[in-house]
Amino acid sequence: MYKYQSKQISVTDFGMPLGMSLDAGNRWVKKAETVPWDAIEEKYASLFESKTGTVAKPLRLALGALLIQAQYEYSDEEVVLQIQETPCLQYFCGLPGYVDEKPFDSSLMVHFRRRLTPQILGEINEMVIRKAEHREAVPTEEIDEGNEEEPPKDGPGNSGTLTVDATCAPQDIRYPQDTSLLNEARENLEKMIDEMHKIWEKKPRTYRQNAHRDYLNFAKSKKKTNKQIRKARGQQLRYIRRDLDIIEKYLLEGRELPEGLAKRLETIKTLYEQQLSMFENNTTRVDDRIVSIAQPWIRPIVRGKAKHKTEFGAKLDISVENGFTRLEHTSFDAYNESENLIEIIERFHQRNGCYPKRVLADGIYRTRDNLAWCATKGIRLLGKPLGRPPKTYIIDKKQLRTDAIDRIEVERKISHAKGSFGLRKIRTRLESTSQTAIALSFLALNIAHALQVLLYLIQHLLAILHVPSRHQNLLPVQ
Repeated sequence: MYKYQSKQISVTDFGMPLGMSLDAGNRWVKKAETVPWDAIEEKYASLFESKTGTVAKPLRLALGALLIQAQYEYSDEEVVLQIQETPCLQYFCGLPGYVDEKPFDSSLMVHFRRRLTPQILGEINEMVIRKAEHREAVPTEEIDEGNEEEPPKDGPGNSGTLTVDATCAPQDIRYPQDTSLLNEARENLEKMIDEMHKIWEKKPRTYRQNAHRDYLNFAKSKKKTNKQIRKARGQQLRYIRRDLDIIEKYLLEGRELPEGLAKRLETIKTLYEQQLSMFENNTTRVDDRIVSIAQPWIRPIVRGKAKHKTEFGAKLDISVENGFTRLEHTSFDAYNESENLIEIIERFHQRNGCYPKRVLADGIYRTRDNLAWCATKGIRLLGKPLGRPPKTYIIDKKQLRTDAIDRIEVERKISHAKGSFGLRKIRTRLESTSQTAIALSFLALNIAHALQVLLYLIQHLLAILHVPSRHQNLLPVQ
């Protein structure tokens, strides 16, 4: 059940202790003005079909808490404490006044992430972008009366620039060494045997002490040769095979495992088959390789970077248009990003009513199919032609350099999202909430950019109206 919250209060109406007031120039106060809370709340309320039951927390409180977490990378418990202690964060979350008590229990953060899916956050992201672009356009029309009107977006011909790139959002997992994964799987199987074993029966022999000692002897050695690594893997595989046989025997007898352990058992079986195949074939590659037992959906993503050649997490495509970033595609399985280029450009066409004049992307996007499709739409795709150019073909090196410099913007956005908004290390434990955390990073990034646009417009108004900068907080921001 959900009840609509009252309209957004102003800074002057926010309740503060006697003798104190909330600073209207605080960044979180100004950030609150960049988010269309009322429009988002209408979308959020539609998720609650039932009209009875416990009333859910307001949208502004739920989304505000998640955005604060994306900004500072706090834990769930720390987010609640920071909101409790900071008046400006309470204003951002929509509380009517400062209250020195926890706004909600930290366990609700998981429910917030589950409820605000990547699809819903994508729609919220579009609302934030539209509001920022509308605010940017209105002063230009009102103040610059002498300038000619810009042509409408749905006019003929291509217009605008779309910048596209792919990156990886690494998951917060231990580096997946084969021997340590096998040791973890063995320890999990031993716990399952203890769970299924009956007290009055003689416990089957698992050699867990020998297995633990063998792993420690291997892990403590500073320099591990290939022969030692292979020997340790073989030992752990044999221990796991014995444990699996014992559990299989128990299951045939009609004994059951809890749902969580049953899922973990299936993951371990798949891991064992993959590791056994690589061990017997003396290879290090297998399809859909499991790199984390607790999060089996994570896959290795080969990026070829100098610092990290392989990352473990979700691969994603993003696009940048007019300074705002959109999350175009997310997958935990490796894929060729060039396959999504046409779909990304088509979404640009749906938003703007025309195709972009140019698309700035890596060389991997310049496939023959993409180049042919872009040629039919009159789109210039960054880069030189494929193959040997004709003798009469003249390369515009100045244009290529300009395009390459403009493409740096998407790299800057990725760096900003990883450095300041939690994309560098995703700490959520579920597949769905991990995708939500990724979408939140780019939503927080766009709100930060919308705040920059807002501050620029304020300075622009100050310059035109000849208002001293010390009075900038008195100007309306809506």
